[in-house]
Amino acid sequence: MPELPEVETIKKQLTPLLVGRRIQSVQFLWARTLLSPSMDEFNRRVAGRVIEKLDRRGKYLILRLDGADVLLVHLRMTGSFLVGEDGTLPTKHTRAVVHLDGGLKMFFIDPRKFGKFQLVLGDDSPLLKLGPEPMSDAFTVRHLEAVMQSKGIPVKVLLVEQSLIAGIGNMYADEALYDAGIHPLRQGGSLSMPEIERLHGSIRHVLSKAIESGGASVSNYFHPDGAKGKAQDGFMVAHRMDENCFVCGEAIERIVVRQRGTYFCPNCQR
Repeated sequence: MPELPEVETIKKQLTPLLVGRRIQSVQFLWARTLLSPSMDEFNRRVAGRVIEKLDRRGKYLILRLDGADVLLVHLRMTGSFLVGEDGTLPTKHTRAVVHLDGGLKMFFIDPRKFGKFQLVLGDDSPLLKLGPEPMSDAFTVRHLEAVMQSKGIPVKVLLVEQSLIAGIGNMYADEALYDAGIHPLRQGGSLSMPEIERLHGSIRHVLSKAIESGGASVSNYFHPDGAKGKAQDGFMVAHRMDENCFVCGEAIERIVVRQRGTYFCPNCQR
């Protein structure tokens, strides 16, 4: 699913295309794509508004409109955007079309139909419930130490809890744990300070590499111009079950940790 690097890539690529553009209307082809407010109120509030800035918070794409309204988009498992001037829907999985001035259209593609649009006033919830950004100054070793103090909870589960750290999902949690040499089932409270420091560095290293590669196109994710990300080409364990570890040659294994598919090397992550 799109995680921090994927949403960050979308934000960067959409910014020069959307900032300064005026929204004419939004057409929802799957009604439940709109979480709130009602369809009528949403269209009344966004029509004629100018997109002043794009931001990202965790896995949320944020479109800041002139006035007080903020449009939040959560891509969930399979959401992506395409931008163009052609009025033809690019795929049967198009769930929303944002009509902009000058004939530009932004298509929201979402095969699994889990993605959501939400119009809020200012940085209203759910953003207020998110933990610190892992690339920010607020994400310190001490913060990660506090996160890991939760007794009886696997470290993999703690890394993907958005209220503790924003933006990390399955893929990059697996990659960071491999990079740090930590088994995903280790209890957070069992990690030593050197292990926590190593994991802190691994999280930032893995995310930085993925952002530089334009995110990972493992299944449905693609860039607003239709191109695919390349981060998956550098994955060490994620989505590599039964392939050999590049370091030790052991077969990569997949287990389920609290209902989340999890990949690891049984030799490098004892």
